[in-house]
Amino acid sequence: MSVNKVILVGNLGKDPELKYTPAGAAVANFSIATTESYKDREGNRQSKTEWHNIVVWRQLAEICGKYLHKGKQVYIEGKLQTRKWQDRDGNDRYSTEIVADQMQMLGRASDDSQGGGQYDNAGGYGGGQQRQAQPAQPQQAQSAQARPVQAQQTQPAQGGGQNQNQGYAAPQPAQPVQQRPAPVYEEPAFNPDDEIPF
Repeated sequence: MSVNKVILVGNLGKDPELKYTPAGAAVANFSIATTESYKDREGNRQSKTEWHNIVVWRQLAEICGKYLHKGKQVYIEGKLQTRKWQDRDGNDRYSTEIVADQMQMLGRASDDSQGGGQYDNAGGYGGGQQRQAQPAQPQQAQSAQARPVQAQQTQPAQGGGQNQNQGYAAPQPAQPVQQRPAPVYEEPAFNPDDEIPF
């Protein structure tokens, strides 16, 4: 078994670049910066910024192209992929990028008119509209709602975006994502006979 999963929270370094493949599939490219802080040997606080290239496909790409902009903070979830290509001189080049299948806009609602919202590559939508006041919920249920929705589509092969859904259909309105309540875990009852004597 193997796992290829990347989770990033960072800020866009530039506006997304939205393009379409010859088959009509939307693809957006942008970069996000993540920064970590640490103390050096002298005890001085230092920070290190890493830039990550992000690739997003289909409807999620169109959403990114429409709502994301330079400086916007986002949550990205996807997989790591290395792509081989040739430069103008015919030399082989390699690019490592994150192919995102989930995106959630972060930050204050006043940052832009959309507020926060979570999207996946299956067209699901989990926020971004004004919400009515809701009664208080248990902490576990709130944390379940904060998780992004799971994508139900696979990404295209490296060779150019061809899969079973060839062609491009008109965008469909986003559907609200139904959240499943988080399971409630209770501590088992104490039984003194279960104790291990030492």
